Amino acid sequence: MSKHKSDPAADLVDPRVNPNILAAGAVLWRPTADGSVEIALVHRLKYDDWSLPKGKLDPGETAVVAAVREVAEETGLNSRLGRYLGHVTYPVTGHRKLKRVDYWAARALDGGFESNSEVDVLQWHRVEGIMDALSYPMDRTIVRNFLRLPADTSTVLVVRHAKAGRKDRFTGPDDDARPLEKAGRAQARELVPNLLPFGAAEIHSAPPVRCVQTVTPLAEKLGVTVELEPLFSESGYATAPDAARKRARDLADRDVVPVICSQGKVIPDLLRWWAEEDGITLPPARNRKGSVWALSLHGGKLVAADHLDRILHPTEIDSHAK
Repeated sequence: MSKHKSDPAADLVDPRVNPNILAAGAVLWRPTADGSVEIALVHRLKYDDWSLPKGKLDPGETAVVAAVREVAEETGLNSRLGRYLGHVTYPVTGHRKLKRVDYWAARALDGGFESNSEVDVLQWHRVEGIMDALSYPMDRTIVRNFLRLPADTSTVLVVRHAKAGRKDRFTGPDDDARPLEKAGRAQARELVPNLLPFGAAEIHSAPPVRCVQTVTPLAEKLGVTVELEPLFSESGYATAPDAARKRARDLADRDVVPVICSQGKVIPDLLRWWAEEDGITLPPARNRKGSVWALSLHGGKLVAADHLDRILHPTEIDSHAK
């Protein structure tokens, strides 16, 4: 049993101070032969503690990107993100600063650990012993969030198209031809590094040009084509909502991670229906252009929905699950 450290969150937090050090990490897990899971803990030389892999965001980096990067740097393992597990916030000893760390579930894929200047040991622990092995209460809180739902979930990424200017200012003959504006094209590029960590593998888009353009940079990165899905357009969904919902479920019920790009009058209703059908409550979300829903399913049922706002910033992440 490891020696438990004092909980930094137990220190007095000045409510007037917002988090100004941002970090991200993961509960890195792998399946076992008997159907259970093991969770990776790292031993940090500087602190002589056992913790979840995590680290600070690089300048201009999002929490999603930082989580997989830090896991790889500390453990040597590549991983794929799943459910969002929440965040912890605590004061930095000796400074008038707060640190916020956002966590995801992350399935280990490949790679190998090598001792380095920050982490000298990596250990895999079964669920029964993980709490005693962790040094900090905050890490145990995150692990409890992980254990509330099955580890082995599938992911569906639902994207609202990026900024495309105002409809009343578009002079084209058909609004479906309205393209992304400059800011929208930037959003489309920014989506690429933030969807790849979830294992995005194929792309389905409503036919309007602004939808297709939103996911084109990702398609080019993956080397795949954008499959047009008329049912996910506003007109297609309004005409045949049941067929559109069935199509979304069908895309989710496979061994690949689909990206679905749709429109503002489709996504809220589709997600509301899906959540009601499977018995979860969605977090509040503005569903702004360029934002993403990361949906987690187990056994074909929706078990969690995490909303990533348009810049995928950690302070704009909401989550709710069963």
